[in-house]
Amino acid sequence: MSHQHSRPAEESGAASVSRQDTPAAWFEAGLRLMQAGQLAQAEHCGRSALALDESHADSLHLMGMLCVASKEYDLAIEWFAMAIRQKSDLPDYFTNLGMALQRKERLDEAIRCYDRSLTLNPKQAELWFRMGELLRQEKRTDEAILSFDQALNVKSDYWQAANAAGLLYFETKRYEEAADRFTRSAEIDTSQAGAYNFICRCLWALRRYEEALPHGRKAVALAPDDADITKNVGLILQKLGQHEEALTWFDKALALRPDFPSALNDRCTTLFAVGRGEEAFADIDRAIALDPENADYNWNRALMRLLVGRFDEGWQGREWGIKCAQLGWVDRKFTPPRWLGDQDVAGKTVLIHSDEGLGDTIQYSRYAAKVAALGARVILEVERALHPLLTGMEGTSLCVPKSKSQDELPPFDLHCPLSGLPLAFKTRLETIPAKRAYLPPLPQAKLDDWTARLGPHDRLRVGLVWSGNPDHGNDRNRSTNLRTMSAIFDPRASFYSLQKQPRPEDKATLAECTDLIDFTEQFHDFVDTAALISCLDLVITVDTSVAHLSAALGCPTWILLPFVPDYRWLLGRDDSPWYPSARLFRQDQERSYAKVLLRVREELDKAIAAFDARSSAS
Repeated sequence: MSHQHSRPAEESGAASVSRQDTPAAWFEAGLRLMQAGQLAQAEHCGRSALALDESHADSLHLMGMLCVASKEYDLAIEWFAMAIRQKSDLPDYFTNLGMALQRKERLDEAIRCYDRSLTLNPKQAELWFRMGELLRQEKRTDEAILSFDQALNVKSDYWQAANAAGLLYFETKRYEEAADRFTRSAEIDTSQAGAYNFICRCLWALRRYEEALPHGRKAVALAPDDADITKNVGLILQKLGQHEEALTWFDKALALRPDFPSALNDRCTTLFAVGRGEEAFADIDRAIALDPENADYNWNRALMRLLVGRFDEGWQGREWGIKCAQLGWVDRKFTPPRWLGDQDVAGKTVLIHSDEGLGDTIQYSRYAAKVAALGARVILEVERALHPLLTGMEGTSLCVPKSKSQDELPPFDLHCPLSGLPLAFKTRLETIPAKRAYLPPLPQAKLDDWTARLGPHDRLRVGLVWSGNPDHGNDRNRSTNLRTMSAIFDPRASFYSLQKQPRPEDKATLAECTDLIDFTEQFHDFVDTAALISCLDLVITVDTSVAHLSAALGCPTWILLPFVPDYRWLLGRDDSPWYPSARLFRQDQERSYAKVLLRVREELDKAIAAFDARSSAS
C-alpha cells in the first residue's frame, strides 16, 4: 500500500507528534486521521511509527485497518498477522484479521480468528452474531445456533440473534426450539409480524393448531398487506376443520395477490373439503398454469382426480409424488430402466418395490400376479415389517426385505414401484384386480395358536383400531380415540384391540376398560396380527394399515372415514372397488366420528343378532 502525500506531515495533522517523536504518538495521530477519513496522512503516521519501531503492534494493526479501508485485503491480512505476532492478547486484532479473511472468502480461517477474539473477550454480541452468520454459510448449523444464542445471552434485547437462531432451528425441523427463539424475539420487539408468523408456523408444524392461530392473527394485524401471512391463517383454520372461515382468509390473500399459486392450491383443498369440487378443480388448474412444474400442486390435483374416479389422469399425475419434498419419497435410481407397462416383460425379471406406507404396500402387492401373468419373473421387495406376511405372494418368485442399495438385490431387468403399477396397467374402476382375499396363506401353527388363545367362539368377535400413525398428514381427521370408539361396545360381542402403540390418553382408557381384550403385546409381526384377524368375525378400523390387512385377508372390514377421505376410498359410496369385504362408514359435513359410530352401532347390533341366530341354528 502506498499513498502520495500532497502536504507535509505537519500540515496533515501530524504536528502533534513533533514534540514527542515516539511510535505511540505517531500511532495516536494516525488513528485520529484515519477516523477523520484522511487515509494518506494516516498511513504516513503509521509508517513513521514503524520507522521508529518496526514491531510496534498498534501501528502494524493501524496499517491493516488502512488497507481494509482501501479494500486491499491481502495486504491487510499481512499487516494484521504481523501485529498479532507482536501482541496476541488483543481481541480487536483477531476480529479485524477475521474480517479481512472473510472479505477474501477464507471463511474457515475467519471463523478461527473470531473464535480467538471471543475467547479473549466473550462479551462481544455483534461478533457472536457475525460468527454465527459465517458458520451458517459453512453449513455448521449447530455451531451457528450456539453463536446466535451466545449473542442473545450477551445482549438480552438482540432480537436479530433470536430470529437467526429460530430460523436455523426451523429449517432443521426443530420446531419447539424455533418457537422458543421466535417467542423471545417477539417479546423483545412486539412489532415484528415475521416473528409472530414464524411462531405460528412452528406450532402448526407441531400440529398445535389452536395455539398457532392467535399468533397468526397477530402477524396479520401487524402486516395486513402480507399475502403469505394472511394465507397462513387460512391454512391453520383449514387444519382445524373451520373451512368456511379458512376460505375467507384465502380470499383475502388472493385479493392482495391475485396470481398467488400457493393460495390457490390451499383454497382448492378447502373448497374440496366443503363439497365445491368444480371450483376446487378450477383453482388447482389455475395454480398449475401459474407454476406448471410445481410438484405439490400437480400431486394435489392427481389425488383429487383419483378421489372422484378420474383414474386415467390421476395415476399419471401421481408420478409427481417422487418430486414432492413433503412426501419424503426416495428415488432409488436403479440401473435397470423403469417399467411403465408398455414394454414386453415375458422372460424378464421385474422388481416391484414398495415406495409408500405399509397399507399402500399391502394394497398394491396384488399386482404381482398381474405382472407374472405377462410372463415375467417377479421379485417383490417390501418393508421388513411386511416381509414375513407377503413372502409367498401369488405371482412372486421371490419376496425380499427392503434393501439400501441395488447391490443387495438379486439381478433384475426392469423395475416398477408398487404405486406405479396401477398406471402401468392403466387401471380403471372396472378393471381393479379385486379378489376377496389375496394374501399368502398364514402358517397353520400361528392360526392354531391364536384359535387356542381365543377359546370358545360363542360370541361375535370384533377387532378394533381407532388411530393411525400420528405423523400422518391427515391424522387429525382420520383418527379418533378409544373413549369415542367405546360407544359401540356390547356385552353380546367380544372386542379385541388390534391397536399397536396406543397414545398416552388411550393407554389410560385401556387400563380402565374391561370390555376390550388386548393381546397386542403378543404381536411379534404382521403375521400375528393377520392370524388374530383370521380368527375374528369383523374388524372395525379407521383408515390405517390394519384396514388394508384385514380387507386383503377377506375379513369383513368396516372402515371409518373422514369427510374427505384418502383418494383410494373415492366419494359417495359405502363399498370399495379395491376390497370386496369392506364397508365404508363416512363422516358427513359435521365431521363427527361420534355420529359415524351411531350408524356402526346399529349395524353391529344386526351383525350380533345374525351371529347369534347362526349359533342357535347350529
